[in-house]
Amino acid sequence: MAEVAANNANHPYETPKIVFDFGAFVGDLIVEEDASSVDISLEGLQKELEECKDDDVVANILSKGTKLREYTKGVENNLRKVELDSIQDYIKESDNLVSLHDQIRDCDSILSQMETLLSGFQVEIGSISSDIKILQEKSMDMGLKLKNRKVAESKLAKFVEDIIVPPKMVDIIVDGEVNDEYMRTLDNLSKKLKFVEVDPMVKASKALKDVQPELEKLRQKAVSKVFDFVVQKLQALRKPKTNIQILQQNVLLKYKYVISFLKEHSKEVHLEVRAAYIDTMNKVLSAHFRAYIQALEKLQLDIATSNDLIGVETRSTGLFSRGREPLKNRSAVFALGERLNILKEIDQPALIPHIAEASSLKYPYEVLFRSLHKLLMDTATSEYLFCDEFFGEESIFYEIFAGPFAVIDEHFNSILPNWYDAIGLMLMIRIVHQHQLIMSRRRIPCLDSYLDKVNIALWPRFKMVFDMHLSSLRNANLKLLWEDDIHPHYVMRRYAEFTASLIHLNVEYGDGQLELNMERLRMAVDDLLMKLAKMFSKPKLQIVFLINNCDMTIAVLKEACPEGGKIQLHFEEMLKSNTGLFVEELLMEHFSDLIKFVKTRASEDPNASTERPISVREVEPIVKDFGSRWKGAIELMHKDVITSFSNFLCGMEILRAALTQLLLYYTRLSDCIKRINGGAALNKDLVSISSIMYEIRKYSRSF
Repeated sequence: MAEVAANNANHPYETPKIVFDFGAFVGDLIVEEDASSVDISLEGLQKELEECKDDDVVANILSKGTKLREYTKGVENNLRKVELDSIQDYIKESDNLVSLHDQIRDCDSILSQMETLLSGFQVEIGSISSDIKILQEKSMDMGLKLKNRKVAESKLAKFVEDIIVPPKMVDIIVDGEVNDEYMRTLDNLSKKLKFVEVDPMVKASKALKDVQPELEKLRQKAVSKVFDFVVQKLQALRKPKTNIQILQQNVLLKYKYVISFLKEHSKEVHLEVRAAYIDTMNKVLSAHFRAYIQALEKLQLDIATSNDLIGVETRSTGLFSRGREPLKNRSAVFALGERLNILKEIDQPALIPHIAEASSLKYPYEVLFRSLHKLLMDTATSEYLFCDEFFGEESIFYEIFAGPFAVIDEHFNSILPNWYDAIGLMLMIRIVHQHQLIMSRRRIPCLDSYLDKVNIALWPRFKMVFDMHLSSLRNANLKLLWEDDIHPHYVMRRYAEFTASLIHLNVEYGDGQLELNMERLRMAVDDLLMKLAKMFSKPKLQIVFLINNCDMTIAVLKEACPEGGKIQLHFEEMLKSNTGLFVEELLMEHFSDLIKFVKTRASEDPNASTERPISVREVEPIVKDFGSRWKGAIELMHKDVITSFSNFLCGMEILRAALTQLLLYYTRLSDCIKRINGGAALNKDLVSISSIMYEIRKYSRSF
C-alpha cells in the first residue's frame, strides 16, 4: 500500500490498475464457539424480552424455540460477510478516492493562496480605516475651528455694531428734532452706553479709547437736548386754561422714554426734571383747586347755625310752631328731604361753578363737598396713573399733591369748626364712604390716607353737634317752650324729622354708635315731652298733647323706615297707652254715671244677700239718662275728637275705640239689669245694642 501511494505521488496523473485480494490477507472468517467464554448473565433478560415481544424476529425465535446462541452465531456470520463486502466495495472505489484526495489537495493550495491574498487585503483595509479616522478627526477639528471662527466673527460683528457710532446717529442726536426717530436713536445710544459700561472686555479694548469720547459727547448733547425739550413741555402746563390731562396723554407720554434715558445716563438731570415737574404740577393743581374752592364758596347755602338746635326756642326760627313764619333756608335743618339725592348722584360730574352762578343756584355744603372731592378723585386718578407710567414711580404723586391737599385742608379746617348742620355732616360722612368704594373699584390707593383723615375729622364734629342737640333737650327752658297748645310741639317735630333723617342715613350702614346716640336723644325728648305735658292743667289735655306728638313722630319715622325700629316701637307703645287713657277720660266726661256703676256694681250678683243689693230704683236713672242723650253725647265726643287731634285718621281711630268701649260698658249694664228682680220693667227705656252699633258704624263710615 505504501508503494502504491509512492507511485501515485511520482505520477499524479496516472491511475494504475491494482488487483487486491482481501481474502488472501484475511482468509476465511469462521466464527467458532469459544468454549472458554465467560457465562453471560441473564439478569434483566425477562424485562428486555417484554420490551421486544412485538419484534417479528424475536417473536419467531421465541415461538420456534430456536436457541439464542445459534441465532447469535448466525447473525455474527452475516455481519462478517457484510463487512467483507463493504471492504471489497471500498477497494473497487480506490481510484476515485485517490482522485478525490488530489482534488482536495489542489483546493487546499488554492485556498491557502486566497488566504494570503485576503490577509493582505485585511491589512490594507485596516490601514485605510486608520486613514479615514484621521481624516474624520481632521474634519471635526476643521468644523470646530470654522464654528469658532463664525462665533468670533459674529461677536466681533456685534461688538463693532455695538461700539461704532454711525454718522447718522451723530447727526440726529446733535441736529435732529425730538420726535419718534429721535426716540429710536436715543434708545440705540443708550444701548451703546450700557455696552461700553457693563462689559469688562470692552473696557479693555483699544477701540473703546477712540469711541468713548465721542459717546460721552453724544450723551451730554442728548441729555442737554431732552432736558430742554421736557422743560419746554412742562412750561406749557403752566399756561392758563390748559387741559392738563390731554397734554399729559397726547404729548408727554409719547416722550416718556426720555425720562428713562435721563434716569439711566444722567441722574442729576433726571432729578432736576423730576423736581421741575413736581413743582409745576404742585403749583398748577394747587392754584386750580384754590380757584375752584373759591368759586364753590359763592354757591354755598347756609343751613344751620349754633342756635338751630332741637330744644332751642327762638321766636325768629319758629318754623314748626303754628302761626309763625319760617325763616328762609331753614327747612333742611332737621329734615333730610331732597338732600338725600346727593348719595344717588355720588358719581355725577363735578359742578361747574360759573354755570351754577349764572343760574343763581345755591347748594347745601354737602353738594359742594361731593363736587370738590369728585374733582379731587378724578384729578388724582389721572395724575397717579400718569406718574406711574411717565416716571415709573408712584411716590412722586404724593409730592405733587402735597399742595392740593394743603389747599383743601385749609378750606376744610376753616369750614368745619363753624359747621352746625348735623344732617349735612352725616351726609358728608356717607359721601366719603362712597368715594372710598369708588377709589377701591378703580384700584387707585393714592387717596386712601386722605379720605381716612377727612372721615376722622367729620365724626368728632358730628358727635359734637349731636351732643349740642342732646344738651338742648336736657337743658331746655320749659317756660320759653310752653305754648299752651295741644297740637304737636315744634320741638317734637324737629326731633322726629332729625331722628328720621339719621335713621334713613343709617339704613345701609347699621352704625351701632349712631343708634346708641339716637337712643340717648330719644330718652331726652321723652323727658322733655312729659314735662311739657304736665304743664297743662287738665289730665285730658295732657293726654291729648302726648297722643298728638306721638302720632306725629310715628308718621315721620315711618317715612324714613317703613318696617319700624326701636324708636318707632317706643312711640307706638306710648300712643297705645295714652289712647286708652283718653278713651276713659272721654267716656267719663259724658257717661260718668254709667261707667262708675259698671265699674263698681255691675260685676256683683244682683240677687246676692248683701247689705245693699242692686235695685231697679238705683239703675233706672242711669238707663233713662243714657236713653235721653246718648246720641247727642256721641256727637259731642265726635266734635271733641275732631278739634283735639291734628291727625284726622288718628282721631277717628280714637273715637271708634271710645264708642266700642262705650258699647262694652252699656252691654254690661244691660246684662246686669236682666239679673235684677223687676229689671224687665226697664226694657222699654233700654237702647238696643243694634241701635248703638248702627250709630258707631255711621261714624266709622265718615273716615
